[in-house]
Amino acid sequence: MRTIDLTPLYRTSVGFDRMASTLDALTRSENGGGYPPYNIEKLAEDDYRITVAVAGFSEADISIESKDGELVISGARQERDQAETQYLHRGIAERAFERRFKLADHVRAVGARLENGLLHVDLVREVPEALKPRKITIETTQRTGEIAAE
Repeated sequence: MRTIDLTPLYRTSVGFDRMASTLDALTRSENGGGYPPYNIEKLAEDDYRITVAVAGFSEADISIESKDGELVISGARQERDQAETQYLHRGIAERAFERRFKLADHVRAVGARLENGLLHVDLVREVPEALKPRKITIETTQRTGEIAAE
């Protein structure tokens, strides 16, 4: 396992503690062992989609929550009567899962849909007007009219 010493970052910068904590957490996590598999797509400049393979899970089995800059997708199948089912081979994973995604500032989930065993969660970055770049106009003075009046 690889470790990164972020102490120099803390000594020479202010306000980057959240980023440093995120990097530290990423190096320590095992990221759920790869279950369930997922894709992250960039659809446009400010539009993203996370697609999670959730075969066998219904809408009632899945929970999506966004809190404190993190998107949490979890699933747990409700108890089903399997006393009458005799499996010769059981290869479909029905175990509970939880996937966590760190969201950048101003990124929020705007919708989700379950389609053909794939859960699509749409995300959008909405930068507030106060933070968007804006053009500053330069004012000029008309010196020629002032000189002629003297």
